[in-house]
Amino acid sequence: MLKVAIYGLGAVGGLIAARLVTAGCDVSAVVRGQTLEAVKQAGLQVDISGKRQTVSVRAEEDPAALGEQDVVFVAVKSPALMQVAAGIAPLLGPRTTVVTVMNGVPWWFFEGNGVPYQGTVLRALDPDRRLANAIPVERVVGCVVHFSSARPEPGLIKLKSGNRIIVGEPDGRNSDRVSELVRILNQGGFQAEASADIRADVWYKLWGNMTMNPVSAITGADTVQILDDPLLSRFCRDVMGEAAQIGEKIGCAISQSAQDRNAMTRSLGAFRTSMLQDAEAGRPLEIDALLTVVHEIGELTGVPTPNVGSLLGLARVFGRAHGLYPS
Repeated sequence: MLKVAIYGLGAVGGLIAARLVTAGCDVSAVVRGQTLEAVKQAGLQVDISGKRQTVSVRAEEDPAALGEQDVVFVAVKSPALMQVAAGIAPLLGPRTTVVTVMNGVPWWFFEGNGVPYQGTVLRALDPDRRLANAIPVERVVGCVVHFSSARPEPGLIKLKSGNRIIVGEPDGRNSDRVSELVRILNQGGFQAEASADIRADVWYKLWGNMTMNPVSAITGADTVQILDDPLLSRFCRDVMGEAAQIGEKIGCAISQSAQDRNAMTRSLGAFRTSMLQDAEAGRPLEIDALLTVVHEIGELTGVPTPNVGSLLGLARVFGRAHGLYPS
């Protein structure tokens, strides 16, 4: 039986945990606070299509209590990654795979063999390489999720829409471990697939998130309100245009137009982004993984980013003014 630990039992990590239990894996989780108490007392509650079920997951605050795993899914938001770097070692055996499930650009983005700008250290994410040293790229499998889930209360996960999950090696090669991950994720109920270019999948998802998330947090507006304002909608497209130019430089070209991508977002109806929910709950904001790093890569590639810079400035001043982003 495959031993799998989920580091972070939030909306995404909780759903992955529940589905891997269904797939027959031995699933545990590193979690703390109210979620830890809720899962210990009543199990992990999952609501899919209005049907609630209880899943048994061993939950511990100390990773050392769980021991070495076959696979670790890191499903925390980027402000918590340094805590993961400090705590993950007891979970890692000689052959443990670490699957990174996160919004925005990951710290290993330029570490795969043969990728453009290979070896670049992203100062916005891992300036002193604590993450790279704690989780070497040889262990990493990238992951992009295309589903919407929520955690309405500690220990309860609700799937809202979508079901797709993509995994792939940082350098794009085929591997047995990716094939095995796809198999167990599909067995658990996801629509899972292997990617031949997970970096491009990461960049494409970022391309849609990097405007809606911070703009919604700053304004308090849902996605339809944002996109229905012609001036703000145009600003978002201008930001995305700069990111698309960067993508061409780093091997992550995007064929879709910003207008078509936003039309796709608009078709999903009015929803409140994860960053808006974090802002309202007083949680740290994922500004660096969504914006600061894009601005940094723009400098690396020589692509001018005045609109990305403007949005970054607005987001971080908002975050600092509300105590949600470090000074």
